[in-house]
Amino acid sequence: MFAARRLTAGVPRVLSQRALFHNTAPAFVQKGDAIPDLDVLVENSPGNKVNLAKELKGKGVIIGVPAAFSPACSSTHVPGYINHPKLKEAGQVFVVAVNDPFVTKAWGESLDASGKSGIRFLGDPTGKFSDALDVTFDSASIFGNNRSKRYALVVENGKVKEAFVEPDNIGVNVSAAEKVLG
Repeated sequence: MFAARRLTAGVPRVLSQRALFHNTAPAFVQKGDAIPDLDVLVENSPGNKVNLAKELKGKGVIIGVPAAFSPACSSTHVPGYINHPKLKEAGQVFVVAVNDPFVTKAWGESLDASGKSGIRFLGDPTGKFSDALDVTFDSASIFGNNRSKRYALVVENGKVKEAFVEPDNIGVNVSAAEKVLG
């Protein structure tokens, strides 16, 4: 008990007692959750708002990435979807990055110059869409602000059918195209 008191010296009693118990992990976006009905995503320019709750009808996939042009996003994660043989069967596919629309437009053009994949690249400049999904993390030391965890959501009729959220925020494992699309 003495060690616990010493470790919590100067911390309010309620907080120090709470720290002695295990905290449960936050409940990120989960199967059955509705896609957030927000007019905060942008495509190609700030005036072109996209509301995925209204735009994504039927089935589709939302791929969340920490940053456009970052190494894993550009070399592995998104190209895995662009080149996947089952991409067309997935329905509408959107990549969402906490970046401005000019960056996501240029990034999309650099990865899929012809646009043959049909994947749409959206900016979440304020991070509000990512916040609503509860998939943001503090990445100030790398990107200067909060960013989105890496994830993929299989969506059907406005609801999350399957959620693939990277447990370490940025890895390319559970959200990789081969795991999501089969």
